[in-house]
Amino acid sequence: MRSVALSPSQREAALDAMEAEQLDVLVIGGGVVGGGCALDAATRGLSVGLVEARDYASGTSSRSSKLVHGGLRYLEMLDFRLVAEALGERSLLLDKLAPHLVKPVPFLYPLTHRVWERFYAGSGVLLYDSMARLSGRARGVPHHRHLTRRGARKIMPALRKDALVGALQYYDGLVDDARHTMMLSRTAAAYGAHVASRTRVIDLLRDGGRVVGARVVDLETGRELDVRARQVVNATGVWTDETQSFAGERGQFHVRSSKGIHLVVPRDRIRSESGVILRTEKSVLFVIPWGRHWIIGTTDTDWSLSKDHPAASRSDIDYLLDHVNSVLVEPLTHDDVEGVFAGLRPLLAGESDATSKLSREHAVSTSTKGLVVIAGGKYTTYRVMAKDAVDAAVHAMSTDLERKVPPSCTEDVPLLGADGYEALWNQRHQLARSSGLRVGRIEHLLNRFGSLALEVLALMEEQPHLAEPLAGADDYLRAEVVYGTTHEGARHLDDVIARRTRISFETFDRGTAVAAEVADLMGEALGWSAEQREREVDHYLKRVEAERESQTMPDDETADAARMGAPDVVPVSVAGVGA
Repeated sequence: MRSVALSPSQREAALDAMEAEQLDVLVIGGGVVGGGCALDAATRGLSVGLVEARDYASGTSSRSSKLVHGGLRYLEMLDFRLVAEALGERSLLLDKLAPHLVKPVPFLYPLTHRVWERFYAGSGVLLYDSMARLSGRARGVPHHRHLTRRGARKIMPALRKDALVGALQYYDGLVDDARHTMMLSRTAAAYGAHVASRTRVIDLLRDGGRVVGARVVDLETGRELDVRARQVVNATGVWTDETQSFAGERGQFHVRSSKGIHLVVPRDRIRSESGVILRTEKSVLFVIPWGRHWIIGTTDTDWSLSKDHPAASRSDIDYLLDHVNSVLVEPLTHDDVEGVFAGLRPLLAGESDATSKLSREHAVSTSTKGLVVIAGGKYTTYRVMAKDAVDAAVHAMSTDLERKVPPSCTEDVPLLGADGYEALWNQRHQLARSSGLRVGRIEHLLNRFGSLALEVLALMEEQPHLAEPLAGADDYLRAEVVYGTTHEGARHLDDVIARRTRISFETFDRGTAVAAEVADLMGEALGWSAEQREREVDHYLKRVEAERESQTMPDDETADAARMGAPDVVPVSVAGVGA
C-alpha cells in the first residue's frame, strides 16, 4: 500500500475534491470511530470524505487510558458478548492491524482475601484468557499466572506487604491512542478517502426531510463550502447530540459524558516491572507502564460542562493519589505529578445515575433519512462500531447505487506502518549502524511509526540537524516534529506537543520548554510568519497556565472556568473567524 502524507497540499486537495463531487459517505468526526468509518467505507470502494473540527484525536481519542482490552469488570456485569468482542479486537490489533502501535502489557491484580478471592478472581481471569483464545482471531497475549505475596512483591517491590496476600498477573494491550487514531485517518487517505482536519461542520444540508451533506468552514482560511453526500455519518462522540441537532430532530438516543482523568508520574517513583489494577469503591484504578513514566487512572464522574476542554480538579487528583497510595510503600505527592490529562467518555444515556454503570456498548441510528448516527462503545471496539455504521449507510443508499457494495474487510487491512514492521524490528541493529543512531532510538521510531520509520530516517539523512533530540524533550528527535507536520496532518503547536508526541504530559514543564523550538520547526515546514510563530507559542503557554490553574481548583465548576481562560488557537489569517 502506498504511503500518503497528510500534508497541507493534500488537505487543500481533499477540500477541493469534497466540494467538487457528490460523495457516497461523509464522515463527521476525526476520532477513532470517525477514522475507522472512513477507512471501512473507503476499503469497500465507496467515495469518502472525513472532516474534523480540530485535530485528529483531539477529543476523547487522545485522552483514554491507553489500553486495548476486553474489560475485566464487564465480566462481573455478565456482559460476555462485549468482552468477547473486545478481546477479539484486541488480538487483531496486536497481531495484524497495528503491531507497531499496540503492545502486550502485564498487570498485577493484588488479592486481599485468602482462598475465596483467589478462586473468584482467578476464575474470572481464566475466563478472560479463554475467551481471547476462543475468539479465533490470533494468538493474543501471554496466559495469566497466580503469584504468592512474595512473588508479587518481587515483581513490584513498591507494594506494601499489608496491601495483599497474593496476586494474579495477566496481560492486556497498550496503545498510543492519539497516534493510532491519526494513523486510521491517514490509512483511509491512502485508500482514497478525502480527509481534512480543522474543518468544522456548521450545518447539515437538507433536501426536504433528507440530509444530503454538510456545510463546513475551513478554520485555517475562513473558506466555507458545501459537501454533498448520499449518506452522512455522525461520529462525533460526546458531541453527538449537538451535531444531531443540525438535522432538526432529537434522535433515537442521547449521549452522556463521563469524565476520566489520568496522572503521569516518573517511572522511578514506583518500583515495579508490571502495571497494577486496583478495585475502588466506584470502579477500577490502573497503574500503567508508559515508557519512562507511569499513567495512573481513572476517575468516572458525570460531566456537563465544556466538552472541548474537560478540566481536572484538585479533588480528582487527590482521589487518584489517595487510592494508589493505599498500596504503595512510598506514597506519591502532588510534586511527583509530571502531567495530567482529562477526557470524556461518550456513554449511551441510561437509567443509572452512576456513569460507571452506563453501557459501554454502541448503538446506530438511522431515524433521519440520509444521516447515520453512531455513539457509545469503547476504544477497543472502534472497528466493529465503524463496520456497523457503514453497514447502516450502505443499506440506506442501496437503491441509489448501481453496484453492490462488498462487506467490511477492515479485519484484514493493516494500518500504515504495520506491513514490514516485524522485519525492520529484526533489522534494528543494522538500521542503528547505518543511521548513526542508538538502537534505543531506532526502537523508539519503529514503535511510533512502524515501517514508516524509514521515511523519518530518510528525512534525517537529507537534513542531518533533524537527527538531534529536542532540547526541551530529549525523548523525541527534531525530525519527528517535522514529519508530524509534513506527513501526519499537524497544523498547530498543540497538535505536535500534545498528540504527535506526548510531551504535554511527559515533562514536568508540560512542554513549555520545547514550545519555541517546535514552533520554529513547524513554522519552517508550514511557512509561518514570525507573528504566527509567536502566536502559537503564546497560545500554548497560556493553555498550560490555564490547565495548571484548573488543577488547583476544588471542583468541576471552578476548574472548568479556569481552563476556559485559554481559548483555542486561531490562525492569523482568520483571526475573526470563530474556532
